[in-house]
Amino acid sequence: MLTWNVTYHCKPGQREAFFNALCALGVRNNSIREEGNLKYDYFFDAQDPDALLLVESWATPELQKVHCETEVFAKLQALKAQYCETVTIDKFNH
Repeated sequence: MLTWNVTYHCKPGQREAFFNALCALGVRNNSIREEGNLKYDYFFDAQDPDALLLVESWATPELQKVHCETEVFAKLQALKAQYCETVTIDKFNH
């Protein structure tokens, strides 16, 4: 199993707008239907008002790679460019 903790460091004051744009695009709704997806959940950081955490788990790294090749994932990249300053990813294989 593969788990990624993706922290989106949004531009000041843009976290909620980014989250709303993700919802409108259907990122989570599409991702949870993909083969091998075990978890795809967003969390608001209680200490940092500009941070949004995504925790995603996949049955295999190969299926997560397929996820990264979807049309929705490509559109997500444009949203990240618009709303985020940086993104950090912590990867766990277990």
